[in-house]
Amino acid sequence: MSQVHAIAVPEFDPDLIARYDTAGPRYTSYPTAPHFRGDFGERELRAAIQASNEEPIPRPLSLYVHVPFCASPCFYCGCNRIITRDIAKADHYLERLYREIGLIAPLFDRDRPVRQLHFGGGTPNFLDLARLGELMASLARHFNFADPGAREFGIELDARFADADYVRGLAALGFDRISLGIQDFDPAVQAAVNRLQSLEETRVVVDTARASGIDSVSVDLIYGLPRQNVEGFSRTLDQVIALAPDRVAVYGYAHLPQLFKPQRRLDASELPDAATRLALFGRALERLTAAGYVYVGMDHFARADDELARAQRAGTLQRNFQGYSTHGDCDIVGLGVSAIGRIGDCYSQNARDLVGYYAALDAGRLPVVRGLQLDEDDLIRRALIGELMCHGELDMLDFGQRHRLVFADYFEPALTRLQRLAEDGLVTLDERSIRVTPRGRLLLRSIAMCFDAYLEQPSTPARYSRTI
Repeated sequence: MSQVHAIAVPEFDPDLIARYDTAGPRYTSYPTAPHFRGDFGERELRAAIQASNEEPIPRPLSLYVHVPFCASPCFYCGCNRIITRDIAKADHYLERLYREIGLIAPLFDRDRPVRQLHFGGGTPNFLDLARLGELMASLARHFNFADPGAREFGIELDARFADADYVRGLAALGFDRISLGIQDFDPAVQAAVNRLQSLEETRVVVDTARASGIDSVSVDLIYGLPRQNVEGFSRTLDQVIALAPDRVAVYGYAHLPQLFKPQRRLDASELPDAATRLALFGRALERLTAAGYVYVGMDHFARADDELARAQRAGTLQRNFQGYSTHGDCDIVGLGVSAIGRIGDCYSQNARDLVGYYAALDAGRLPVVRGLQLDEDDLIRRALIGELMCHGELDMLDFGQRHRLVFADYFEPALTRLQRLAEDGLVTLDERSIRVTPRGRLLLRSIAMCFDAYLEQPSTPARYSRTI
């Protein structure tokens, strides 16, 4: 792709956004996780891995390791996590995790390099440095880690439980990226969501990471939380900008108490109304772009010299279960309870509770409980949605030739749906191309939904967050 049109600054039109603010997928995968099936199990996963080894050029690997434990609950959280301060529970978990590593690693050809490793949770730094070091050593024994200059090792941190010594230890273990949850520095908001985190303890982690040679620091914010207002969120944005992270993710809070039990402890009457919620995101867009951050897409901002921004300009940006990525060409090996993997044309997910996860491994089985083998239509739509989400444009003639189809015929219903968005100025359409406009860049999910065949099914699960 010689030219990318999606890097223009997006246009914030609150009235337009409000009209399109419905529930919809985030498209970290297509089809999305609610459509995974229970008839995809260990046999299917083993077959997918074997097929991936036999490809003419096997893909490199990306390891995702899920650490589910947290020392205290954040009431907004929708992650798969277990609240405990008992480190013995981590030891029981690591025992099973080592079994999983021992079972799955030999299935991959040894010469396939691990180019990406990411620890998520939960709170990965629930593990002290000794336990984390043992886990890293086990991974290094069982998989073929790429050389330091050719790999990316990242970990999500809770700054409340990571002092300077811990951060220096991460650097010594080979981590070169950290991601910090902040959400909001406003004390009233922090009290409402049960996450008291000071600017100073956050700064210690960021400054120590820089001094220790960790290449990239990203932070997460959330808008739409109880007691948030534009003035308070503006102060948080100014404080975050002063920390100078390389990337900033600004997520919209999804209030789904029927699905996520901790959210029932929030006072729903304190949630900002729809207009305030939009204004919060608008202020984030304004302040971050003024500070030199590029809006990559969805919730993600990055410095202009960051890998994500460079990849978008080069037309090589991709999406996976961690969001936007420069390693989208890897097969993803999900390790740990609830972890999701992507091997070739398959998705798989491990048991989402410790009982099921432990039982499978104790019986000598891989703990996969559901997944999906993509069919030809899935693959075509995954490729299309990925191009729109990452690059904001699509050459319909070229896409049709690559996938051996007549685009206008194959996607006739989708193009009919897209025409309404074109009339609202979200995209431009001509005989050859679809291009997302500055007005449409904040509504990428709505644009992608036009091509989602699963949304047409009456049984589609109603488990998606708001698009803004």
